[in-house]
Amino acid sequence: MSTEQRPEPLRLGSTAPNFDADTTAGPINFHDFIGDKWVVLFSHPEDYTPVCTTELGAFAKLEPEFTKRGVKLIGLSANTIESHGGWIKDIDEISGSHLKFPIIGDKERKVALAYDMIDHQDATNVDSKGIAFTIRSVFVIDPKKTIRTILSYPASTGRNTAEVLRIVDSLQTGDKHKVTTPINWLPGDDVIVHPSIKTEQARDLFPKMNIVKPYLRFTPLPKEETSAAV
Repeated sequence: MSTEQRPEPLRLGSTAPNFDADTTAGPINFHDFIGDKWVVLFSHPEDYTPVCTTELGAFAKLEPEFTKRGVKLIGLSANTIESHGGWIKDIDEISGSHLKFPIIGDKERKVALAYDMIDHQDATNVDSKGIAFTIRSVFVIDPKKTIRTILSYPASTGRNTAEVLRIVDSLQTGDKHKVTTPINWLPGDDVIVHPSIKTEQARDLFPKMNIVKPYLRFTPLPKEETSAAV
């Protein structure tokens, strides 16, 4: 497995580093894997561990919703492909899922280092050689290979798959309609007119706009546009 070196830290708006890797679905080139889709790349610390098992099962059960939105899922940990393959059977048995998305085998942590997925805080989150495992990172990447969201969770805290899906919905809705989304927004809720759109133009674009403050302008989207699937 080879990976491009990226010395500078990743930020929102960075191009997702490309790499070649072995996965449970066969070898991939990451940029080729993305293609013209959105991708959620997420890491977990270790196979055959309790929190990770619940997480992978939840992602597997929610995968059809991501697929509706043109989103591919791909996991990663510093384990072998053989380990992943055996563990998937446990995940499906415990969660009632049918895990289909690929999981990267990053035993040498080359991808983990490129994406800064290594735990520098929890001294217990290490393997038998004292080498740090990956943390629970999430990267939402758009079809232009641009990183749009970065989330990092400690090993002790399981993620919320519904929140990852909500972020995708927000990003896709914002890209399509030039709007932003308020706190706790869900598809179907009112959105906020982007500050870059002047009020005169906004009135034409969003005839039902409600101006709370000059900088805070809510509007519903047409019923047929409330689904973020694109």
